[in-house]
Order: sequence, then structure tokens, then C-alpha cells
Amino acid sequence: MSNSQWIRVETVDGGFDAYLALPPSGKTADAPGVVLVQEIFGVNEHIRGVADQYAMDGYVVLAPDIFWRDAPRVELGYSGDDLARAMVLRKSVDVEKAVADIDATAKVLRGKLDAGAKVAAVGYCFGGLLSYLSAARGQVDAAVPYYGGGIHNYLGEAANLNVPVQFHYGALDSHITPDIVTSVSEAVKSRPNTEVFVYPHADHGFNCWARASYHQPSAALAHGRSLEFLAKTLSK
Repeated sequence: MSNSQWIRVETVDGGFDAYLALPPSGKTADAPGVVLVQEIFGVNEHIRGVADQYAMDGYVVLAPDIFWRDAPRVELGYSGDDLARAMVLRKSVDVEKAVADIDATAKVLRGKLDAGAKVAAVGYCFGGLLSYLSAARGQVDAAVPYYGGGIHNYLGEAANLNVPVQFHYGALDSHITPDIVTSVSEAVKSRPNTEVFVYPHADHGFNCWARASYHQPSAALAHGRSLEFLAKTLSK
């Protein structure tokens, strides 16, 4: 996409790359922001495509390279050796440092927007967990976690959710089973402006058009709900 480029985000640990996608106009005036958080496969072609998708919807999008400490700018596929490497990289990531990277990314993104513009974190799989934590810790103004793996291990932080969060899950997901989804739903139901959607015919990764588990009806419905949610929660 012509309105996209890689930029640097600096932190106390060093700098990393992030994929910036701008709206078709190329302008950031009056636009809200989205920190787009990758799956365990890096900021690969699909994630860049999703960033471009949200940019076409009018958002300024910044997708940080979460694996930069161990494998900068890694791009992986969804099976075989690539999947095995992705699993190793996920286990090597310090979640606290990754959440700090999201914070740094959000601050850089805010610096590109009008004063007072709001920023949401939208994350997939591992990125879903990070988007949830960034919301719980007040780094962003809203969050949209898709099939966030591991959120149930951090439900103690649900009490700190003071910004709107919209969760998306696939009912056929063997990684995030119905009992886990129920535990997340119970933990967040008392928080203001949270909602949980479960897609009965969707598996893990249903939003990813590059994966065998892609489910177009669920992906389209979830994207529409995400856009409606972001339009409502990021308006000034």
C-alpha cells in the first residue's frame, strides 16, 4: 500500500521497527489510531494486510514488531517449521516487556495524531492477550482482542479495565475452549463497556485469510462489529 512504511520506535531497551499504515488521504488529521498487535507469526504479509485494511477504514495504524529482541522483522507462515519457530519465539517473549513495547508504540502513534485523538489496541492470538493487558493498564483508550491466548491467566487484571473492550472468540477453538471463554466473560462482565462475541462456526485464527482456519462469514461479521465499536469508542 502506498501510504505505508516501516518506522522506528525507541524504548529504554533499544529500538524496534513498526509498520505504519495511513488512511488513503495520507493525512492523520482528525483520524483515530490503532495499535495492531501481531499473532506469533510476526508482522507478516497478513498482519500488514490487516493494518492496511484498518487504514482504508480511516485509521492511522501502527503494528509493532513484538519479536524484535530475538528475531527482528521475522515473517513466518502457519505450518511446519514456521509454526514450530513461532511457538519457540512465543515462549521466549517476556510478556511484561512486550506490554511495555505496546505502550511505547501507542505513545509514538499518539504523537502522529491530533491532540486528544484516541488510540485502540487491536490484537490477534498472542496479540489479543497484549491488547487486553494494554487496556487493563491504561495504555490505550479501547481494545479489541481476537482469540487472545492466555487472557484467562491474567483475569486478576480485569478489575482494572476502565476502557471499552470487545472480545472475539471462535466456538470451535481447541486452544481457547468454551470454559476459558466463560471464565473471561464472567471476569469482565461487571466492567463498563465490555462485550464478548463467540462465533459458532469459527476456529482459532478465523480472521486470518492466509490460514486454513479462515472463516469468511465470521471474519466479516467480527470486522464489522470491530469497526462499529471503534467508531463509537474512539470518537472525540
